[in-house]
Amino acid sequence: MNQHVIRPVRADEWEKVKELRIAALRDPDAAVAFLETEEAAAGRPDAFWQARTEGASHGRMARQFIAEAPDGSWSGSVVVLVEEAGTTGIFDEDIEVHQGHLVGVFVRPEQRGSGLTEALFEAAVEWVWSLEEPALERVRLFVHEKNGRAAAFYRRFGFVTSGLDVPVPTEEGAREIEYVFPRPA
Repeated sequence: MNQHVIRPVRADEWEKVKELRIAALRDPDAAVAFLETEEAAAGRPDAFWQARTEGASHGRMARQFIAEAPDGSWSGSVVVLVEEAGTTGIFDEDIEVHQGHLVGVFVRPEQRGSGLTEALFEAAVEWVWSLEEPALERVRLFVHEKNGRAAAFYRRFGFVTSGLDVPVPTEEGAREIEYVFPRPA
């Protein structure tokens, strides 16, 4: 039985946020999962990590959920960014609806298949649906066209392709595919 607690980060946990991000970027699948390198993340100043964690710990615009083991270690994370209609997304695409955008999805290899990713996604989606004025219409994410394992999980969770794909800025000729999870009626 999985004993992890799924919860939002707290503002003072920036060192753990940094450690987990760097661990994610060391993963063999990082090249098709993240748009950042380990070197870039490790080179960021403490003030960056403090601000990032503070911003994802409260408020409406971002929330980071973590899977915390009984010993206090973190086994995984997902970040939700709120995108407002009429703005531009991370790939310079037009945002047409109020939506949540899942990014930074990572579960340590030894915990994959344990249900932690599902638990993290459930917490993230529940938070998105809890937001009011304006309510968010859907949750979305992008997955590299070569990241079949992640795409399979997203489909099992209930995400479907939207038909939008965008170039991967760090890889000539590669595409990121948008998946969406609409708000239940």
